Amino acid sequence: MQRAMRLLETVAAHEYGAPAKQLARETGLALPTTYHLLRTLVHEGYLHRDKGLFFLGEAAERLSSSGARQKRRSTVVDALARWRDVLGVPVYYAVYREGEIEVMCVSDTPGNPAVEEWADFRETGHAHAIGQCLLSQLDEEARRDHLDRYPVQALTPYTVRDNHSLLRRLERVRRMEPVTERQEYALGAVCAAIPLTLGTTAATMAISLPAHQEHRLLPAARQLQSEIGSLLGSLALSISM
Repeated sequence: MQRAMRLLETVAAHEYGAPAKQLARETGLALPTTYHLLRTLVHEGYLHRDKGLFFLGEAAERLSSSGARQKRRSTVVDALARWRDVLGVPVYYAVYREGEIEVMCVSDTPGNPAVEEWADFRETGHAHAIGQCLLSQLDEEARRDHLDRYPVQALTPYTVRDNHSLLRRLERVRRMEPVTERQEYALGAVCAAIPLTLGTTAATMAISLPAHQEHRLLPAARQLQSEIGSLLGSLALSISM
């Protein structure tokens, strides 16, 4: 396995391909062993051969793409964990993709647990700060389409009452301002979501707190917002994760 990986790495270093003898020399493998491994790797789709030269195959490229996605996801996970610890709050990362709200990552601790998803986040975007923040970034047609599929429903006594009221609220959201909700999704919880500018994709980072700590909500959201800028490039890439 290690020898095969060494061969793959060596082939990857040659953009225009390399012959077996050169690969054997550069990897320090015996020529018969190199030929055997190359045949196996070609058969499995990790390499392909053209005019005596070896190139990375589709299987290796898929591995490379998967590894890059994992690395990008790891960047986001690490950042959320760092902000969770600095702020002492659960941190959420979500995007709006293909007409759906997708919570991509949540970072919390036993002492500061995330809000329990007792009602599907996808279907209740009108009630939580994540959904409201994402919907506020869409155009009017996309918002109405979403609400046609997932109409407003009362989850708590504090939930917005109908589609019209929600649409009016979303129109009043100021660009790049935190969106807050207080016990609209879950009694005893308050949340704030920060809009992210990631190309054409609507995205958000959010935090939550117990209702009795509401006084911490906006200061913590502002602090998170001030720290996000340095990671926006990585987050933009992570949309594909």
